[in-house]
Amino acid sequence: MKLIVQVPCLNEEETLPEVLRSIPTQIEGIDTIEILVIDDGSTDRTVRVAQEFGAHVIRHTRNMGLARSFRDGVDYALYRGADIVVNTDGDNQYPQACIADLVRPILDGHADVVIGDRQTHTIEHFSPFKKRMQSIGSRVVNKAARTELPDAASGFRAYSRAALFRLNVVTQFSYCMETIIQAGNRRLKITSVKIVTNPKTRESRLFKNIWHHMFKSGVAITRSYLMFRPYILLATLGTIFGIFALIPFLRFGLLWLFSESTGHIQSLIFGTSMFVASLLCFALLIIADLLRTNRIILEENLERLKQLQYDDPDRYPRVVPPLDWNRRADTTTRTQQTGPARTDPNATDLPERRPSRSDPVPAARRSARG
Repeated sequence: MKLIVQVPCLNEEETLPEVLRSIPTQIEGIDTIEILVIDDGSTDRTVRVAQEFGAHVIRHTRNMGLARSFRDGVDYALYRGADIVVNTDGDNQYPQACIADLVRPILDGHADVVIGDRQTHTIEHFSPFKKRMQSIGSRVVNKAARTELPDAASGFRAYSRAALFRLNVVTQFSYCMETIIQAGNRRLKITSVKIVTNPKTRESRLFKNIWHHMFKSGVAITRSYLMFRPYILLATLGTIFGIFALIPFLRFGLLWLFSESTGHIQSLIFGTSMFVASLLCFALLIIADLLRTNRIILEENLERLKQLQYDDPDRYPRVVPPLDWNRRADTTTRTQQTGPARTDPNATDLPERRPSRSDPVPAARRSARG
């Protein structure tokens, strides 16, 4: 059983040593623990610090965002044969000592995805407004995913290998909301484990302010609704527009029957507009449902493709090797320069030459052609 702990980082040279140092080296039920650092375009010594701790490193030449860092980390972890992937942050927000508690439900076969509940109502540096918005956001996500998670925005998570085969991150902002909604609608078992966060070390680099975070999260949630439960959004809007269309039509009909006054054409125009909007919503609902069926088929094919793709852990690119790998590479280079130890007196340093088209054709082949 292999566990890979991935740490997305952006200029985290000050806090990263404490994060890597506090990651447990032994967990009951886990045979191998490896650390993976995803450097998202850092300009400080983040990569060097990760190398000094012997971590695997994936490096982005520019900032690609948290969702892309998560996706690249999962991609590499699956190539490395990870049975469980834990995601934590490089700012030391989460207690790495709780990783053992986080992976336990997966090891016991009770969950596919485990989320660390930060108990946001107890975090001192969260304002009352932010705590309220966190609660509302979690309820909206739970509604879309059909789950009961107290902290849907937490990035301290554990995923089983089977769960990662079935999840596909397409957003560019944050994977947190999207993966929960996907997992819930793919019938994966999701649970949470209570944790206590560490003291705040810096301001978030993921968003500028709470309003920016709310807007980006709202867009991600809306997109997930349209992907997995389009009838909730489109059917609701279509029904509302239909009611708004019915009211002015009834008003115009009653006035035309029981009043001698003429006019009221405005009611007909407004009602017609609402009726067209309602028809468009229901038409889009039919299209979205057809696309949803097609997406399910594509996801099943993608899941099978991943199982074939991640069989070879040595094919993954964009890896910055740890320092001991560099020393091993230097040793290999010196060995190649001095030549191999010869046991056969006829051995040669030159590699076997592959035949080219300019070489003369052997007599046997010439006679065969003739």
